[in-house]
Parts: sequence; structure tokens; C-alpha cells
Amino acid sequence: MKFPLELLQRCWFLAGPTAVGKSELSLQLAEQLGGEILSLDSMAIFRGMDIGTAKPAARQQQRVPHHLIDLVEPHEEFSTAQFLVAAEQACREICERGRVPIFVGGTGLYLRAVLRGVFEGPPADWKFRDELTAQAAGQSPDWLHEKLRQIDPATADRLHPNDSRRLVRALEIVHLTGQLPSVLQQEHPLPVEQRPRHIYWLHPPRAWLADRINRRVDAMFELGLEEEVRSLLDRQHPPGRTARQALGYREMIDYLEDRLPSLDETRQLIQTRTRQFAKRQHTWFRNLEECREVAIEGTESVDELCDRLLSMGETTP
Repeated sequence: MKFPLELLQRCWFLAGPTAVGKSELSLQLAEQLGGEILSLDSMAIFRGMDIGTAKPAARQQQRVPHHLIDLVEPHEEFSTAQFLVAAEQACREICERGRVPIFVGGTGLYLRAVLRGVFEGPPADWKFRDELTAQAAGQSPDWLHEKLRQIDPATADRLHPNDSRRLVRALEIVHLTGQLPSVLQQEHPLPVEQRPRHIYWLHPPRAWLADRINRRVDAMFELGLEEEVRSLLDRQHPPGRTARQALGYREMIDYLEDRLPSLDETRQLIQTRTRQFAKRQHTWFRNLEECREVAIEGTESVDELCDRLLSMGETTP
């Protein structure tokens, strides 16, 4: 499944690790370009999961129209292929209004899907997934990664050892199709002359970003992350498998279900895992050759960064 080329070439892309400042910068960029924002966040699709996903606030959504958020309920599943269909529809409607589509977010898988297309793959086999997850629970932390490496080293090299959801999916594809994901998922980049001209990712100093992440998690607790997760668990249909794995939600659920001893330890664990996630995001963007790195110091104002991106856009061949 491929994103239509004529739409793709009209888009801007702003990616980067969590807490780097994409949201405010994207608002400024959208106002300068006459654009609308399409979220590249795989957890912002869930309704009611607002604080832990740092979903754009109402005032931000009033300032610039946002799309691809609040698409499904937390108990529902939503594939990358479904995201691509929704993204194409939203992008087409934005273009028909004479506006500029601006994809913004940190989910590398979604960014890659828009730029290169997506292998839809077979439907989920939940019995196989549950059995494999149960086996992994009694093994070393890198058991899934090593199991995949023995079968498909190329896919294992692409996935982080802690990314259990995608490791299980890769093994599931082998189980269901008898073929290697590295062979089936060969979505290659478009030729240079066909790619969108404006694909940028923000690359900040590590220490600066770590501090931003820690402070963001602190703010989420102050805004009521615990209460938000309690309300989700109290629903008639509580969060499903994917939503429960979202950063911040997974740890808070473990705390509320007595698998973590204290709220302070929960906060620290979220901070640690978010910093680790930011490193994996860095790898995603670095390995997407279409992306143009924008190194930042963290001292720049939003206006300065916006002007810089616009200037880079003018000089892009």
C-alpha cells in the first residue's frame, strides 16, 4: 500500500524525538505556510489518552486544525495500514482546501509508512501472540530479540531488543506466512527526484533532551496522569493490548494494579523508558535517508527555528 505520489509531494514533514518541541514549532510553521497538521503519533489516535500522549491542547487545535488524533477508542486496535488510509483521506481534503499538509510527530513507523508505503501483512493471530508472550515472560529480557535473530537477522538488526510488540509481530509474520519480514517488508525509498522536498527531523543535544523529558513527565503527573489512567481502566471497555503498552500508561497501569510499589518509582520508570524511547526514535530518523537532519542547541526560540526551516525549504533543490 502506497501513499499517492501527487499528494506526498505537496507535504511537509517535521519529525523528532519526544519532548523536543515539535508541537509549538509546528503551529508556527503551519501559520507561516497556511497549513494544517497531521499527527504522526501512534498513541494520539486513542480517544481519552490525552495527558500521557501530550496530545495537542484545545487551544492549539483551535489555533491550527489538527488531524489523525482521537480516531479510535483505547480498546480498539489500529494498524499502520489503517493509519495510511486515514492519512491519505485527511491529506487529500487539506489539499482540496488549498492548504499545506504538515505531518508532525515522533512515530518513525508512521513516518516510514507515509514515505515508503506499508506491507499490510496477515491479520493478527492473538493465540500465537499470547503464547509467545507467555514464553518470553520466563526468559531473559533479550529472548525475543535473539529468537528473531536466529530466523531473520536483518529484521532483528532493525528492531530494538526491548520493542517486544514489533518483535512478536515479526515472529508472527514468519509463523503465518513462512516468509521472512525482511523480504516481505522491502519498502524502498522513492527516487530522489520523486520525494517530498521538505522532510526534517530535529536533533537536539542528549542532555538537554533528557532534562526536557524528565520535566515533561513531572508535568504529566501534575496534570493528572494517574486520574486519567484510572478513568480509562474503569470504562466498560478498558484499554486494549496496544493502548496498554503506551509509554506512561503501561507503567501507571502496573502501579495501579500493584505491580509497582510506589508512585515515585513509577514516575522514575516512565522517565527512564521515555529517554530510552527517544534514543530509538533517533535511530529511526537517522536511518531514513529521506529525512534531513536539523541539529539544534535547545537555546533557539520557536521563531528562530521556524525561520530556519523555511529558509532550508527555499534552498532545497
